[in-house]
Amino acid sequence: MKKKSTFKILLILIIFIALVSNIFLSLNNKKEYKEIPYKLFLEHIEKNLVQEVELKDKSQLKGKFKNGDLFITDNPRREDFKEYLLLNNVEVIEDNSLIPAQIITIMFLLMGIGLLAYFTNKNYSKQAEKEMALMSKIDMENSNKGKITFEDVAGNEEAKESLKELVDFIKNPEIYSKYGARMPRGVLLYGPPGTGKTLLAKSLAGEANVSFYPVSGSDFIQVYAGLGASRIRELFKKAKEDGKSVIFIDEIDALGKKRKGGNSHGGSEEGDRTLNALLTEMSGFKGNEGIIVMAATNRIDTLDEALLRPGRFDRQIEIGLPDVNARYSILKLHSMNKPISSEVDLRKLALETVYFSGAKLENLMNESAIIAARNKDKNINNEHINKAYYAILVGDEKKDRSSISLGDKKITAYHEAGHALITKKITKNNRVTKVSIIPSTKGMGGFSLNIPPDRMYQTKIDIENNIKIALGGRAAEEIIFGKDNITTGASSDLKKATEMTLALLGNYGMDDKIGLINYDIILNSNLNTDISLMERTRDILDNFYQDTKKVLVENKIYLEKIAKALLEKETLDEVEIDKILAS
Repeated sequence: MKKKSTFKILLILIIFIALVSNIFLSLNNKKEYKEIPYKLFLEHIEKNLVQEVELKDKSQLKGKFKNGDLFITDNPRREDFKEYLLLNNVEVIEDNSLIPAQIITIMFLLMGIGLLAYFTNKNYSKQAEKEMALMSKIDMENSNKGKITFEDVAGNEEAKESLKELVDFIKNPEIYSKYGARMPRGVLLYGPPGTGKTLLAKSLAGEANVSFYPVSGSDFIQVYAGLGASRIRELFKKAKEDGKSVIFIDEIDALGKKRKGGNSHGGSEEGDRTLNALLTEMSGFKGNEGIIVMAATNRIDTLDEALLRPGRFDRQIEIGLPDVNARYSILKLHSMNKPISSEVDLRKLALETVYFSGAKLENLMNESAIIAARNKDKNINNEHINKAYYAILVGDEKKDRSSISLGDKKITAYHEAGHALITKKITKNNRVTKVSIIPSTKGMGGFSLNIPPDRMYQTKIDIENNIKIALGGRAAEEIIFGKDNITTGASSDLKKATEMTLALLGNYGMDDKIGLINYDIILNSNLNTDISLMERTRDILDNFYQDTKKVLVENKIYLEKIAKALLEKETLDEVEIDKILAS
């Protein structure tokens, strides 16, 4: 505050002097000079009447008589003129004797502008430094409030076992030091969204009772040069101050994409700088510091190799979708604080929720509770869970269906009957739990719910059957209504069928003509190839489509029965479908 006051006073003083100088100049310019002949001027000098003469102008002389009158006359421009004036007791004023008022004014004004610019720039620089320092700070949570432990995490047993070892590392590092073992510096959790990666990181910190610093990879992606790296350093500085802690970087692929060079297409200069800062900080840890860096990603294939090497993320743990036992545990966990009816069989529900993630299962139970609360029912029953189940998968049922014509209903009925019939006829283990022609809020005209068995892998036959199931709706439309009357209802089915066929050919190496080539590698390497994947995909889809139509033609009587039942009831469950096929 004192420096600011001094600056203000100094600036005011400079402006005041400049203004005074300017006023003085203006007043001086307003003085009236009487023009006299040069001969008369010389006579006045001889009579000792002239007090001073200005020699500033080469063409004219200005001066003042001893009585105060001002005069102006011609300048003789004689070399001895100055000497002549001095010998006659006349004061001589030359150019270098005084600084003109204009120059004084300009000097003070420039000085004022210079000082203003200097202090403004200084204050701006300080403000900019403060803002950069503030931006380099990152929102970090360092709290054990409501801490989560491994008991709060259902499923993921293999991952929990691996993480329990790290808890022991943090709590008892001396045991491992005796054997010369160092604590893993980083743990990378990867897998589909919603499988509990963040929850596992929190539970590790809670189990070890240490500080937890969760951030997102996007927090370090900045437009300002060096800011992302500053935030990395700030994060690790905070963690080191606590001694033992867990740093968790969610969505690390936003920060750790492969850097430019070689065949890599990702990264940027600022992104590379931020990634380098992270690599440096991770390499700088000492074995006894008790700090573990955990990260999560859905795309491990996009991460830079330097992140994945030993000494950075030593452990890479896949967090996959839960199996039936894990789903049962998760459903039990999220049902503990809810009034679940005794008629609800969570084990059966676990069997029907194949490919549900932990987050999706939690959402299922939460939506069921919301429906029960909306209806003001005493308990959460099967009806609530079923509504929530189908709402999550296909959306809520549309209440107003008056705009749907009978013709559209008939097309939808045969389309969904085609999917269901193909599922039942070509697969042994897939279940069709529900078929409906009721349109949903997600834009679906109807749906056929096909539940595959719980398996770790898919066989070639499984993929081929799933492609035929996807084509079943379009095939049924063509058989019943003719080739010219097929509709746009199969657009999403064709998308799925094409994706599965491309994966079968280009990713899994399951085609004899294409062979064992992985097309992702070829495309990323910019290599030219004579093998046309598109042509082969089209041929296989055409063959599968013909096979699908053949199955439906052979079982057309069941196709008609299922479609007719759908038009009557709008929805069929598994028991009703099996009853039709058994008749």
